[in-house]
Amino acid sequence: MSYGIHPIAGIIAAFARSISGVQIHWAGCQPDATQRIYFANHTSHLDFVVLWSALPSEARALVRPVAAKDYWDKGIRAYLAQKVFHAVLVRRGGASQARDSEQALIEARALIDQLVDALGDSGSLILFPEGTRGTGETISPFRSGLYYLAKKRPDVELVPAYLENLSRILPKGEVIPMPRRSSLTFGKPLHIEESETKEAFLTRAHAALQALQPKGQS
Repeated sequence: MSYGIHPIAGIIAAFARSISGVQIHWAGCQPDATQRIYFANHTSHLDFVVLWSALPSEARALVRPVAAKDYWDKGIRAYLAQKVFHAVLVRRGGASQARDSEQALIEARALIDQLVDALGDSGSLILFPEGTRGTGETISPFRSGLYYLAKKRPDVELVPAYLENLSRILPKGEVIPMPRRSSLTFGKPLHIEESETKEAFLTRAHAALQALQPKGQS
């Protein structure tokens, strides 16, 4: 389902690209409106905006970022997330916060169903499988959501996208960005294999994203 591109989204995206000076590299796939899950490292609140802005206009109208509900469901942030970028707001930490194992399983299934519904027949998602922002120096282990989503929708391309230097442009806890140069590299699409275990898949997906890091980082 296409939501169209909100005029404010275009303005914010242009501003984000301007201050980030982002250099975009399509190393393993081509920019188009193919149904995809873009999974990226997460170091800044600029991440999803810069990634979204790097996509062709026909793809932007179909792509929704997945974001933490507790942060993006308040004040002006709620308007930007829900009305401007049509974000899929999910509970931070997902089922890991549930004390009862049965309740945790129910919540985990509900979360994956929410993301599957958001994909629909033609939608795409921007997902940060680390689950929280990091320092930008390393990529944290992936949480299991990407695996279960891939199991539900094995037809959708999983595209690794590595964002470099955004943690220095808008560090955690800061609200005023500092213009610097950054880069965004899209890798080769992945698909889950029929008999692949969760651990094997998450290791492979993590390695695919890590391989896009500039030399000298790990």
